[in-house]
Amino acid sequence: MQETVLPAHGAPHATLLYVLIPLLPFLGFLLNGLMNRRLSGTAAGALGSLTVLGSFLISCYLLATFEYQYTVPLFDWISVGSMQIPFSYQVDQLSLIMLLLVTGVGFLIHVYSIGYMHHDENVGKFFAFLNLFVFSMLVLVLGSNFVILFVGWEGVGLCSYLLIGFWNKETANNNAAKKAFIINRVGDLGFLLGIFLIYLTFNSVQYAEVFQKASLGQFGPYSVAVVTTITLLLFVGAAGKSAQIPLYTWLPDAMAGPTPVSALIHAATMVTAGIYMVLRANVLFTLAPETLEIIAVIGAATALFAATIGLAQNDIKKVLAYSTVSQLGYMFLALGVMGYSTSLFHVLTHAFFKALLFLGAGSVIHAMSNEQDIRRMGGLRKALPITFATFLIGCLAISGIPPFSGFFSKDEILSHVYEHSKVLYAVGLFTAFLTAFYMFRLLFLTFFGEFRGTEEQKHHLHESPANMTLPLIVLAILAAVGGFMGAPMLLGGKHYLADYLAPIFTYSQRLNPAAFGQEPDHNNELMLIGLSVAAAVLGIVLAYVQYVSRGARPAEDDAQRSAPESLVYHKYYIDELYNALFVRPIMWLSRGLYRFVEQSIIDPIVNGFGRITLGGSQLLRYVQTGSVETYLILMVIGIVLVLVLNFARF
Repeated sequence: MQETVLPAHGAPHATLLYVLIPLLPFLGFLLNGLMNRRLSGTAAGALGSLTVLGSFLISCYLLATFEYQYTVPLFDWISVGSMQIPFSYQVDQLSLIMLLLVTGVGFLIHVYSIGYMHHDENVGKFFAFLNLFVFSMLVLVLGSNFVILFVGWEGVGLCSYLLIGFWNKETANNNAAKKAFIINRVGDLGFLLGIFLIYLTFNSVQYAEVFQKASLGQFGPYSVAVVTTITLLLFVGAAGKSAQIPLYTWLPDAMAGPTPVSALIHAATMVTAGIYMVLRANVLFTLAPETLEIIAVIGAATALFAATIGLAQNDIKKVLAYSTVSQLGYMFLALGVMGYSTSLFHVLTHAFFKALLFLGAGSVIHAMSNEQDIRRMGGLRKALPITFATFLIGCLAISGIPPFSGFFSKDEILSHVYEHSKVLYAVGLFTAFLTAFYMFRLLFLTFFGEFRGTEEQKHHLHESPANMTLPLIVLAILAAVGGFMGAPMLLGGKHYLADYLAPIFTYSQRLNPAAFGQEPDHNNELMLIGLSVAAAVLGIVLAYVQYVSRGARPAEDDAQRSAPESLVYHKYYIDELYNALFVRPIMWLSRGLYRFVEQSIIDPIVNGFGRITLGGSQLLRYVQTGSVETYLILMVIGIVLVLVLNFARF
């Protein structure tokens, strides 16, 4: 049950600890930022990593000692008339799980970055931005109201802009950063309007008060229909942040940033924000079944759409980026069918194997002297044995092969969807097949067959240093066994995560008991497990036959392709479509406004005031010539004018 205790009895020490969780990464940001040029790369990395480790250890302690939900008040923040918005933290099962995810996976990515970025000339700045990213995400997770959530929301948006364009000497990197920033502003507008409407409806933005009023049907001057509008606006924000159709195009381009940044965005911070927001506001979404249906359809469409694009990508990071978009679609599909805890389950398992896969890709790129095209790789498993073994585990996990983590969470999503809609289930199952195929296509082309790079690259091949391989090993272990936090009862397991999160969904359960009380039919469950595993195995076998047995290689960029192949290869021309529909018209409009409004109207007016002022100054300067004769003449003229005016009065 979502209850609030103010202040928390017996937990004054916890107040300090909760403050320290975001404060430590923020201190890391300040120190690394201020001493950017004075710290060595290793020292900057150690500082950034230790601050996040400190937050992780505190989070573990608070999770172990957690007993009940409460709010940690810090200070009065916004006070305008009747509107009172405190700065306070929400402490419950959801925020604790997210704290562990952000700080735990974030710490491993920080450690990996020490090795990956040690040649960069701006290591201190990099770790400062990385720490600021973690700090912003922690503020987002800890906030007790929608306004603090929005502050963290904008913070991660800013940090993604700074890190995607970190290597800003390349125009393409700057364009990718701007694209991410601008597309997210579209989503943020919807989110902001949703917050305004929440305040107008419930006269509050505090989670506890809003959700309690919503569950009791207290909608102020509005009817329950207002909740549908609110949730649709919130979902626009979530779609932007978590890269769903039609606002997904920024995420693949975000690969322009350093690889650890990609891992952080895709696994522990940016893209999970939208899922977290919907989970946090689950009461509102439960009251809006129409919105849930839209979320389910968009989630399924995004999962399938991105998976098909992943089939034809040749950049190792782009393949992973489209797989993230697809897996996020799965998470929204789960949310749409009210599988709330299932969605968070997939967020967690996805964080393990996606961080692993991105860091593994970084290890490959590191060994290949910055080569990212899988057509120029091949046969790397002998030169990079640790990277290969861990990457294989990541591929098995994302493909849904038991007993790896992705199997449990994806199978649970498909089971929920099957009960809701057979069509959406078929889409999800087919997407699982595609996922297995394109992920093992990536694996086989990278690590199997003959090496296809240059002789120079061949001599440069080497396994990454320990500070890069150790995070890979830890993440591989989590990707392998992490699914057992939610093993199905059919297989003799217990869903620890769902049990732990149950209080978060108390209001939703009261509003829609049927959605939470369904007992799975074991025969159906067994059939669904068999189908999902068969789909994944089929995808892997087909990829093996195509790229190992037959030795097929992707065509070069300028090769002739059939129309369907060309359509998928060019990502359905969505970027070109957006350019034609939005970017170019806005650019034309901007140029027109510049020429006909700014240059023809505004500039003449502004410059006219300047000329008048200048001309007046030119005239007035004659009264300050320094010539006594001139002053005497002016004095006489003044006396004459005074006399004339006085005579005129009489």
